[in-house]
Amino acid sequence: MKAIVIGATGTIGSAVTKTLKESGYDVIPASRNSSIKADIEDEGSLDKLLEQSGKVDAIISTAGFAAFGELSKLTGEDFRRSLNSKLMGQVKLLQKGLSYLNAGGTILLTGGIFAHKPWPGTAAIAMVNTGLEGFVRAAALETDEDKKVIVIHPPLVAETAVTLGMDASPYLSAIEVGKFYLEAIQNGKSGVPFLVQEKK
Repeated sequence: MKAIVIGATGTIGSAVTKTLKESGYDVIPASRNSSIKADIEDEGSLDKLLEQSGKVDAIISTAGFAAFGELSKLTGEDFRRSLNSKLMGQVKLLQKGLSYLNAGGTILLTGGIFAHKPWPGTAAIAMVNTGLEGFVRAAALETDEDKKVIVIHPPLVAETAVTLGMDASPYLSAIEVGKFYLEAIQNGKSGVPFLVQEKK
């Protein structure tokens, strides 16, 4: 089995890459900072990656920017960048990626738990994550029955909590979240959001 991971050098992306490799996938790891280049905001780079990779069994995106910040302080540019990056970047990836997906394959986009459980300061992120969910629900209705399109909503991971100066103990590690990505690919249903079970 062959998979593309876009955002493969990020916190979650590197964990997803490791998990897929351990499960027997031949992984093509791509990001703005890796030897195989891909930028979710650059359609040309996505075209080049897909053409060079050929047919695959899974395309996973863990990439895309969305702005944190108090609602009163978010600028028009914050919203535009969030929409152009994490939302439209992944929308374009799904549109382009379907023709490179083998029968039985999955395209897995990354939203986030703020679509369902927003915090103060997450208005832009919640907007993007919710938009992705609606897009994938509708896109599944126009996708061949032998292919799946799914949005996964991971929580804040422990590593990110540490960088934000927060107590990491309530949160799953990136590698724990990476295993849910594999589960979504294997057992998720097309068009149905895949919610990562939060730490108890």
